[in-house]
Amino acid sequence: MATTHPMTTYVQPDVRAAAGVNDAFLLAGRILIALIFVSSGFHKFTDLTATAASIDSKGLPMPEVLAVATAALELGGGVLVIIGWQTRLSALALALFTAIAAYFFHDFWHYPAGAAEHTSNMTHFMKNITIVGGFMMLAGAGAGRYSIDGPCIRPEYLRR
Repeated sequence: MATTHPMTTYVQPDVRAAAGVNDAFLLAGRILIALIFVSSGFHKFTDLTATAASIDSKGLPMPEVLAVATAALELGGGVLVIIGWQTRLSALALALFTAIAAYFFHDFWHYPAGAAEHTSNMTHFMKNITIVGGFMMLAGAGAGRYSIDGPCIRPEYLRR
């Protein structure tokens, strides 16, 4: 005996609408992850002497040069991420910078366990590593449509 099945109609989801929601999340995420860098870079520029002294205290070479480079990378990279221009490259640069900063400036392993410095530096180290992860995801996903990079998105990408 043959059975028949009613014909079902598959409704194609609105890919553009779904992409718009994702792009809105990417925009909000870009702003939130970059604000700390814009603020920090601005403050470093306003007191390069203190920034250089902090870098020098860790024994790093050329603290004055690194102070200017750090302030420029934080402020410039943060702005680029927020406006969404060269987002993948900026995110990777800030991820690398943040990982290096975590290693040199939040070296909790040099403090005795349980000491306030150990706990504080471990918390800041983990925060930095979390930010690195966010930048890696941003580098992988790109800026989304709501960005200067957005018009570079190929239409066929949105139809997947």
